[in-house]
Amino acid sequence: MKGMKDRTTGIINLLLAALVGALVALLTVYVSRSGPRKLGRDPWRKLNLVLDAVSRNYVDSIDYKTLNADAVESVLSKLDPHSVYLPPQELSESENSLAGNFEGIGIQFNVPNDTAVVIEVIPGGPSEKIGLMAGDRLLTVDGTVIAGVHFPQDSIVRRIKGPAGTKVAIEVRRGSEDILFEITRGKIPLHSVDAAFMVGDSVGYIRLSKFSRTTVKEFAASAVELVAQGMQELILDLRGNSGGYMDQALNLSNLFLPQGAGIVYMEGAHRKRESYTANGKGFLQGIALKVLIDDGSASSSEIFAGAMQDNDRGVIIGRRSFGKGLVQEPLYFNDGSGIRLTVSRFYTPSGRCIQKPYAEDYMLDWYHRYEDGELLVADSIKVDTSQVYRTVNGRTVYGGGGIVPDVFVPMDTTKVTPYYVKVSSKATPMRFASAWFDSHKEELAAIEDYPALLDYLERSSLASSFLRFARDKDGIPLPGKAEWERTQPYLMPQVRALVGRYSHLGDNAYYHLFMDYDNVIEEALKPHYITIPEDNQLLYE
Repeated sequence: MKGMKDRTTGIINLLLAALVGALVALLTVYVSRSGPRKLGRDPWRKLNLVLDAVSRNYVDSIDYKTLNADAVESVLSKLDPHSVYLPPQELSESENSLAGNFEGIGIQFNVPNDTAVVIEVIPGGPSEKIGLMAGDRLLTVDGTVIAGVHFPQDSIVRRIKGPAGTKVAIEVRRGSEDILFEITRGKIPLHSVDAAFMVGDSVGYIRLSKFSRTTVKEFAASAVELVAQGMQELILDLRGNSGGYMDQALNLSNLFLPQGAGIVYMEGAHRKRESYTANGKGFLQGIALKVLIDDGSASSSEIFAGAMQDNDRGVIIGRRSFGKGLVQEPLYFNDGSGIRLTVSRFYTPSGRCIQKPYAEDYMLDWYHRYEDGELLVADSIKVDTSQVYRTVNGRTVYGGGGIVPDVFVPMDTTKVTPYYVKVSSKATPMRFASAWFDSHKEELAAIEDYPALLDYLERSSLASSFLRFARDKDGIPLPGKAEWERTQPYLMPQVRALVGRYSHLGDNAYYHLFMDYDNVIEEALKPHYITIPEDNQLLYE
């Protein structure tokens, strides 16, 4: 019996082996029947063959929309950090942020606690025309409660914005009264110039937040006003300006440079070199210039700063810029999505490539700069000393990515005390400013100019009021005398600036008052000299 059982088992095993062999043979015959596909010279042939095979033969139904988006994102992610795919909503938001206008109701607000508070009503916009005011609390949008429920700020923005001509119902609380407004959305201008004012008798200050379609028009209008007020020197603040349209950087540079001066050139593997020079018609050629930059200054900001530095046209002050020197070319699809593809690199007139090297953790560069001490010590700035370039007057500048300032100003971390950290973590300064506005509306509305604002703030006992507010509203104990003496010079200018923003002076007041603790502005207000090596001639003061 045992022998027969063994023979039976052996026969079954043989049959199974034969069956498996037959299946393998069948599969092999099927594969070999199709034969290997020829790739040819088309570099995308393999990818196209794979996509075609999936489309024709895959076992289940396919979500082509998602698969397309994922495939495009995957391809672009292997190129450089700035070649990207943008889905319809992201593309629309990105385009609007640079277009110079958007569609909505025309308010600026923040959320200091759990309720959105109107900071500014944009002049000429739908909200101003219908009567919304700074200080109004937003309660509902189209019947949805957004106050007191920690409603996400980006969700509030999406509910308020919408196509021009459509209506939105917004309920606000003004003092003790609740008011319902029905607002027809319209085109809202987005300003590039955050602030423009005189600092003393001869120094002007302009802060640019981005390079949008309207940047040069806005800037020129502001500069004309400042020149009329006696401006002989300009502090142009490009800190945190991540760039935008290249043509605006070219036109802005043209306002300051003599005829024939180089501004920038660009080239890539499939793009011939294109050089841009000034036409000599700029009306600010006689104005002394200081340009403020930091690690948030990128792209068009770096084009401008590099052109001024290489032409010895202005003093660059601050910290090394971001290092984004890539030309993005858009490609749009009829589903509302698109890509931005890098096609060239920017080079300053002396030949420096603005783009920093790509690294695996490219977007964490700021953290590494801090960790390496670059934000605190000038000698820690990483420059490529093998890439030596000369400005038009012979000064040495280095490559390696970004624009290295002529005058380095470290990040100021010495004034941050435990009390400052506590009030900042709870946004106490913002909420205090909002509460102050509620109880001092008429006084702030009566302020007509900056000297009047300074006088008002000096008489207002803001420091003691703030300390009580932080203790009573946020439960933050009063600091000791020594800690307050260290905290006050750093904290109170910010509080004053936030309060001043609620006056008619708006952001001009905010940035002007902010100067009291800004160590980069403090440095910019000092005399600075650029010495030309050949003859030791004094170029700028």
